[in-house]
Parts: sequence; C-alpha cells; structure tokens
Amino acid sequence: MKKDLGAKTLVYPTPVLVISTYDNEGNPNAMTVAWGGICCSSPPCVTISVRKATYTYGNLMAKKAFVMNIPSANYIQEADYFGIESGKKENKFAKTGLTPVKSELVDAPYIREFPINLECKIIQVHELGLHTQFIGEVLNVKMDETIQEKGDQAVIEQVKPLLFAPDSRDYYGIGEQIGQAFSIGKEIG
Repeated sequence: MKKDLGAKTLVYPTPVLVISTYDNEGNPNAMTVAWGGICCSSPPCVTISVRKATYTYGNLMAKKAFVMNIPSANYIQEADYFGIESGKKENKFAKTGLTPVKSELVDAPYIREFPINLECKIIQVHELGLHTQFIGEVLNVKMDETIQEKGDQAVIEQVKPLLFAPDSRDYYGIGEQIGQAFSIGKEIG
C-alpha cells in the first residue's frame, strides 16, 4: 500500500551543484542549487532552476552564462555556505578561500578546487512559477587532472559528489557500485 503525499519536489537523489557567475561589475559569485541536472545529450545541455529573488538570477540574465561546478564531499561546508549567503552581501570566494578562475569560453568563472566544472552558455530560459529554468549548452567540461578516468564508477568514487535530500534537507555521499547500467536488465529477458 502507498500513501499520497501530494505535489512535492521529492526526486532522489538530487545532486548538489554550485553555479558560478559574474555580476555586471565582473565580481565572481557562487550559489548552491539542487534543482538541476542533465537535460539533453546532443547538444550536451544541463538545466538549473533558481528563484528570481536571488543575486545569481540577475547574473544569469545579464551574462547568459554559468559554470556548473561539482563539489566533492571534501567541500561540503563551502557548498552549504554558497547556498546560505547572498552574493549581494558577501564576497563568498573571499569568505571560503576558494578560487574563481575565468573561463576562456563563457563569461563566468569556474571554481578551481572543485573537481568537475561544466562551462555553459544559456540557450533557453523558462519561467515556471517560483523558479526560472535556465538551460545551458555545455561548451567544455574541466576535470581535475588527478582524477583517473577508468570508467564512470572510478570517477564517481574519486569525485565523491554530494547528494541532497529535499524532504529532510540533509546531505549524503555516494554508496558502492551495485550494477552495470544497460546490462543487468538483460538478465530478465
């Protein structure tokens, strides 16, 4: 038996993503979002959704670019801070000691210390209600050179990405590999 919970944003897992932008004066800013992910394979695109009330919203609209940074569990405190404070009031990079690096492809910085950075130009904007969805075409992915590419599992174990539980507002790490996609289901047939 199942119980009805009503209309809620309960998708598991929800990735913890840090979006970095520049404001009109060229100041770097970062904001943690949980509403985002992959939305297209060709061209490669990602999506994020932010509220109009955020400082990041204005930056996204002005610059038409962002970098989607994937923080590791080593930076859980900084990732949480980026989602708590406003860039209008604080220089988040100065407070955290993290390093914004100017992208050569888009008008947005990436965060040097985070292991994966997706440099994106905004190609579509959709007003949804409380949030506005931004679709970014991925022009380049930067990956820390210390990460050994031995398949997705090896990368995910090295990156140690963060997950967010929207109902309890808790952060989680990842677990062990339990199967190979697009192969274990063949055993049913």
